[in-house]
Amino acid sequence: MPSLPNDGEDQGTSPMKPPPMLSYQNVGKRKGRTKKKKGIITANIAGTKYEIVRIVIGEMAFLKTKDEDETANLIWNDSAVQHEKIAELRNYQRINHFPGMGEICRKDCLARNMAKMIKSQPQEYSFIPKTWIFPAEYTQFQNYVKELRRKRKQKTFIVKPANGAMGHGISLIRNCEKLPAQEHFIVQEYLDKPFLMEGYKFDLRIYILVTSCDPLRVFLYNDGLVRMGTEKYHTPNESNLNQLYMHLTNYSVNKHNENFERDETVDKGSKRSIGWFTEFLRTNDYDVAKFWGDVSELVVKTLIVAEPHVLHAYRMCRPGQPPGSDSVCFEVLGFDIILDRKLKPWLLEINRAPSFGTDQKIDYDVKKGVLLNALKLLNIRGSDRKRNLAQQKAEAQRRLYGQGSTKKLSAASSEWERQRHTLERRREELKERLAQVRKQISREEHENRHLGNYRRIYPPDDKLLLEKYESLLSTAFQTFLAGRAASLQKEMNNPLKRMKEEDILDLLEQCELDDEKLMGRSSRQRGPKPLSSMPESTPGPRRQREGSTSSSCSDSGSSESDEGDGGDLLDKRDKGVSHHQRENKCGSPERSSRVHWKPPVKPAKATPSVSPALSGPIRRSISCPRSISSLTVQSPTNEPRTFAPKPSTPTLRPKSASRSHSLSRSGSAGRVPHSNSLGIIHTNMTSGESLVNLRTKEQEAELTRQTLAALNEMRIRFAGKSEEEAEMLLNEILDNWKYHKPKVASYWLVKLDSTKQRKVLDIVRTNVRSMLQRIWREPDVDSLHLYRIFSRVFNRLLWSHGQGLWNCFSNSGSSWETVFSKSSEVLSPQELQCCQRLVQLCRDCLLVVYKFVADSRGSLTGLSPEWDDTR
Repeated sequence: MPSLPNDGEDQGTSPMKPPPMLSYQNVGKRKGRTKKKKGIITANIAGTKYEIVRIVIGEMAFLKTKDEDETANLIWNDSAVQHEKIAELRNYQRINHFPGMGEICRKDCLARNMAKMIKSQPQEYSFIPKTWIFPAEYTQFQNYVKELRRKRKQKTFIVKPANGAMGHGISLIRNCEKLPAQEHFIVQEYLDKPFLMEGYKFDLRIYILVTSCDPLRVFLYNDGLVRMGTEKYHTPNESNLNQLYMHLTNYSVNKHNENFERDETVDKGSKRSIGWFTEFLRTNDYDVAKFWGDVSELVVKTLIVAEPHVLHAYRMCRPGQPPGSDSVCFEVLGFDIILDRKLKPWLLEINRAPSFGTDQKIDYDVKKGVLLNALKLLNIRGSDRKRNLAQQKAEAQRRLYGQGSTKKLSAASSEWERQRHTLERRREELKERLAQVRKQISREEHENRHLGNYRRIYPPDDKLLLEKYESLLSTAFQTFLAGRAASLQKEMNNPLKRMKEEDILDLLEQCELDDEKLMGRSSRQRGPKPLSSMPESTPGPRRQREGSTSSSCSDSGSSESDEGDGGDLLDKRDKGVSHHQRENKCGSPERSSRVHWKPPVKPAKATPSVSPALSGPIRRSISCPRSISSLTVQSPTNEPRTFAPKPSTPTLRPKSASRSHSLSRSGSAGRVPHSNSLGIIHTNMTSGESLVNLRTKEQEAELTRQTLAALNEMRIRFAGKSEEEAEMLLNEILDNWKYHKPKVASYWLVKLDSTKQRKVLDIVRTNVRSMLQRIWREPDVDSLHLYRIFSRVFNRLLWSHGQGLWNCFSNSGSSWETVFSKSSEVLSPQELQCCQRLVQLCRDCLLVVYKFVADSRGSLTGLSPEWDDTR
């Protein structure tokens, strides 16, 4: 049984003396009269009683301040701090507690919040024993006991104080009638079949570092403590219920037993390291990777339950602080986990103030590493204070002179002024989000260099796992936000929150183009215009579907770039729509694209045009994938780059690359997107070879041709109908387009919100991803140049609440192809045809979904009962 909040596992004993080292306080006294160095980092540790904290502060070369100094860079307290203190902190300061973390650190709050998530996600939250909160759930508990009796079963329960610590007040019971109905405590089912080690019961103390709640960032320390009982374990019965040394694993309980072993050997003693335990599992042929994966998921899912509470409390303490800015709070949590005989981890409790006492060498080694690596990850710099003061002055000046603020509209404002105002607000929002994304990239670079013995478990590198976590996080927020915190709820639904850097840059470029059109100025070409000779769209939707799919689609910005959960609707007859792929056909079907593409005319040297409303050109950082794929080509004589593709040769990315003048970050030149090569990669590549183009031209051209053939074979299938019947339904809709047009428009533009619109297109996106993984033999298709082109097309179709896709039906708006003609990115004829076929599939998908909903429900209120569920 692990120790509880404010765990005193190491309390009551004298701390172990650290290795001989120069007293940091004496150094401070000896140099007290010297002038303080600039950029020094200060720490206020008056709130801690643990000597190990002072030792780590000394090794980090932090300057210890006076106890009453509230301006230190780092403030450390053993206990939770008041919200008022967090609200008074300056942006450069750090304190080791989050507000609202008590929602999972108090036993009653943890049980209450877990119960809510179990109702909506029972399979994901099966790692906590059944728990009842007294006195509120006394009746439910007695009913459960009666049901057990009816089945002639008897279980053991463990009773804990709602906010106890150090094992005080814990007891085991089997006769449940004796429980008082009005006392405040919790009752849990006792795990009577634990994983034993040498015949003893034990638990694990896992150390977790949370560096930010906005966004959530969680790190797991790869070492910890194994705390064992001091009497051999036996299944609980009436005779041994009171033998706490057998059933409880709290250090504060077992240290008083004469059988407690203080052996310094790694494989002996009543307290051992998790590093040793991992080797023990590996030696005995247990799946260590699965074990740590289960522990990581348990930790992340638990913190997901706390995230809405912590984020809301943090925003209340720090109003006006922009999202994504450096957090003034961090926290080291102690997760107490027990294993059953199948090695499944079960959560017992969470300590927001784990003990850092060091009365044994193993305590000193483990806890020093936890603290030292945590402080290095926080990236506290001596220049933070000066930078914060400069930012405050600049912000005050902007407020005084009104710089950077959007002019307010009056009632008499013209339509032109309203459009201009909307565009300015959009631009400012995009610039703010772009700064947040780039700051996040810089933060991740620092974390990757200073992880030490930590590893990041949220956000994970596994994209499928990240999608699952985000779905659980969305459920947690919906449970928390029901009827309150409207501003936070609006922010959580902001599509910009999930966008990557390249998508935001695309939107900013589009804002430039819209601004030029609004100002009546013709925008000069930014790069080559390979699509200038494309045929115009045919007027009717029937012809559009049968012929060229280059019909008008909005070229405005992008929607969420991440994949939604629309893929779950595939190949299920009750969901109504899916892709059907023919494997045996190679010819182009009747409704395939028939665009006769002509090679682009070689343009003159392009001169970038800048909107008068923008302060400077949009700059792409080197970490942006499209900034790498569009690096300018320079010869030794610095001649300008020209584009002259031959009609019979697909246009590919350049072979030689140098840094573009538009790159805004200089420290990341070595980074390139990861990609697996299908051919031979020469490790000693010359300076003129491209680092991005890892495949040969012939291989990419052939794979693109195979992709086009696979896209042409794809069909949208109507649930319960054959392919011919689905084709007839589509033709019926287009033949009677005058009747269906307002209904389709109402369904797509009004009844579906942005999330459900994304799910409709994700039906196509998910199948396209699977097809690319199969053809290109690339598990991470996001690194493929072709898939990034597809992502831009999807984003254009979802732009402006789905107006982009609707423009393909209504023959209005500018064409989606202009997004490529306005950039330096050149499409080959086959890549262009792939995009056109992709748009055709999206149009057909919308029509089939519309028809399925109209037929199955008689109204157009949503996709299906599952889609109407906001989860």
